[in-house]
Amino acid sequence: MKTAIIVVRTLLGLVYFVFGLNGFLQFMPMPPMPEGAGAFLGGLMSASYFFPVLKLTETLGGLVLLTGRFTPIALIVLAPVTVQIFLFHLFLTPMSQVAMPLIMVLLHAFLGWAYFPAFAGLFKANSKVRA
Repeated sequence: MKTAIIVVRTLLGLVYFVFGLNGFLQFMPMPPMPEGAGAFLGGLMSASYFFPVLKLTETLGGLVLLTGRFTPIALIVLAPVTVQIFLFHLFLTPMSQVAMPLIMVLLHAFLGWAYFPAFAGLFKANSKVRA
């Protein structure tokens, strides 16, 4: 099980690190987008801060996953990114492009399950704070 966790963490970390870096270095061309997806991305690009912040988050989150240090916090920070990547491809691109985002969701969910003890305190009702 430990090996599976390391493999999954490394795979998800590589996806985020490589695609995050690609946002800055542009070493992989972006495929043509359907009209709706292009319009959506154009709206996001009009907010000049959005993509640099997103790609920095992806790059640093991927790096954290690759190192294996502070993995739970990386999983929390990257969870909304994973969900949005999946929803973007599910609703705005052809179904043939949903496989990779679905795999990302499954990898992320597996790691969430594997690291659940680190998140257990988040699921306590009426948690107490230290005074």
